[in-house]
Amino acid sequence: MTRVYKLLTRSEWRAAEAQGVFEGSAVDLADGFIHFSTASQAPETGRRYFAGVADLVIVGFEAEALGEGLKWEASRGGDLFPHLYGPLPTALAVEVRDVALDSDGAPVLVGLEA
Repeated sequence: MTRVYKLLTRSEWRAAEAQGVFEGSAVDLADGFIHFSTASQAPETGRRYFAGVADLVIVGFEAEALGEGLKWEASRGGDLFPHLYGPLPTALAVEVRDVALDSDGAPVLVGLEA
């Protein structure tokens, strides 16, 4: 199994849980898919796009459980990133972690399962 991760604010995740589905953040909706990162990609994603964002969570999903809507596509530096085309059922989450920020405001994302 391969684990993929979604960084988002706690309020976004709570709203998704209340609905049972996450449709995407503003950037996801604009791009037409839900952005995920692998364990090795998540720290850089956090630094680039979530620096200084308080009250973050990182939610883990087993890639295989996301079905055929999950596509691995070249992105940053030609690395393959997981992108979900379609809604994300919150019941598929296998972990939800609070994310602290370091002294520079970057999310601390260590110990993520690959």
